[in-house]
Amino acid sequence: MSLADELRQLLGNDAVADDPETLAAHSGDKWFAAHEPEIVVFARSTSDLSKLLRFASAEKVPVTARGAGFGYVGGCVPVRGGIALSLMRMNRIKEISFGDAIAIVEPGVITADLKAAAKAQKLFYPPDPASMKDCTIGGNVATNAGGPRCLKYGVTRNYVIGLEVVLANGEVLRTGGRVHKNKTGFNLIGLFVGSEGMLGVVTEITLRLLPLPPARSTLSAAFATATQAAEAVQAIFAAGFLPASVEVADHFTLEAARRDLSKMIVPPGNAHLLVDLDGQEESVRSEAAAIRELLAKQKPNSLEIAAGEADCEKLWALRREFSNSLRATGLTKLNQDVVVPRSHLVDLIEFAGTLQEKHGFPIACFGHAGDGNIHVNIMTKDYDSPEMREKVDQALDDLFDQVLKWGGVITGEHGIGLAKKRWWPDATSEVVRNLHRKLKHTLDPHGILNPGKFVD
Repeated sequence: MSLADELRQLLGNDAVADDPETLAAHSGDKWFAAHEPEIVVFARSTSDLSKLLRFASAEKVPVTARGAGFGYVGGCVPVRGGIALSLMRMNRIKEISFGDAIAIVEPGVITADLKAAAKAQKLFYPPDPASMKDCTIGGNVATNAGGPRCLKYGVTRNYVIGLEVVLANGEVLRTGGRVHKNKTGFNLIGLFVGSEGMLGVVTEITLRLLPLPPARSTLSAAFATATQAAEAVQAIFAAGFLPASVEVADHFTLEAARRDLSKMIVPPGNAHLLVDLDGQEESVRSEAAAIRELLAKQKPNSLEIAAGEADCEKLWALRREFSNSLRATGLTKLNQDVVVPRSHLVDLIEFAGTLQEKHGFPIACFGHAGDGNIHVNIMTKDYDSPEMREKVDQALDDLFDQVLKWGGVITGEHGIGLAKKRWWPDATSEVVRNLHRKLKHTLDPHGILNPGKFVD
């Protein structure tokens, strides 16, 4: 009996697909690697997953779980073939409780849908990855996703208070729950959040929610230099303010936007800063006025302020289009989500300029200035050619080496996956790598879960 027949017998015909179109659609994500699985399984329940993993563990068949496929590092590429496990049919918002300030969701729920459902009940789920209209909560948990609001509110890990996880042998683990504080044993939730699908498959997530801030204000400032923008960021923090987000963009990013966004005015200058505030009406109004004064002292080329959701989103529209504007250049955009200590923000942007001169392709920097998580985008032609890929890798050798020397890290949001596997040894010690291998072997002794990634 074939693998497909065995799985249909185990899970039902509608849960299994092996036609060429479905296999191709589940072979990769938004990165550039792809490998077709032998079978695609569409899980509908925890019971389905338990049966599947019990079978896969006994037969030693690789299982690569995936959500919407919007990752940037090849994390859900089934490089060893086997089973691509789609969680997109497990997409129920099971509960939103205002009294307990929690949401209970399945992994296939789209992040923006959860945010909207929480908002309808005057609750707030802060993590806001750029792909939130497309990515899933399960994928966010797998990568510990972030977004602009990380500065004030933290990342996905800070909101996960309960998990149901199916382990490699089919056992179902429940840890945490609907309480906001819990110190019962080790932090198993922290172990699974960010584990990139290599330790278990998450089937239910309990998230803590916050009161919905009633007011919002955004300030947009353009500067002649990145140094001025960075000094403005430091001035905001030095004055004791903690915005919800502080975003920066460099000259190349702005120029791409000017060419692409014919209907939108891009502020004049070589650096752009967005500062977002939220909270109560009176406090937001007074903080926005004070920060406006601070920014004005930095001699910006332009300075705008908006209040209320609709007007704030008009200023944010520019930021949300940066990736599309860079792709509109016709170049391949290779997004690196490095993080440096905040004091090295200007150093990183200037270093990107030296990389551009040394290696000969443009580099665009934009992202989360408030926490040092800047997306360094290498823009290149002919990325399909082995010669160009090697040139890009050499540039990344230089980038990651410098980031690590500054005390930074090679990924803040996207994960290691396949894209950063080459640099995993540089970014970690042998002690750290050994501990990862031991944890992997303990929870997945046959190595069936998302094999071929950085722990191997």
